[in-house]
Amino acid sequence: MKNIKVLGSGCANCRKTCQVIEEVAFDAGETIQLEKVDAIEEIARYGILRTPGVVMDGKVVHSGGVPEREKVAQWFAHH
Repeated sequence: MKNIKVLGSGCANCRKTCQVIEEVAFDAGETIQLEKVDAIEEIARYGILRTPGVVMDGKVVHSGGVPEREKVAQWFAHH
């Protein structure tokens, strides 16, 4: 199971990022635990300057804007 955190204020881009991750994970047959993080202190701990940010299994894999489906699919292929 992949542990994924979406870091951001809960804006439309953050919600869309969650949706894209859930859809790609489902299509890939991946089991994920998706957590939405809006606490500024926790976001800052990851060094995210632009949201939404995405952390997969403790590693920052994306920040700033909604990731493309192809990019999300690569995260699952490499983990």
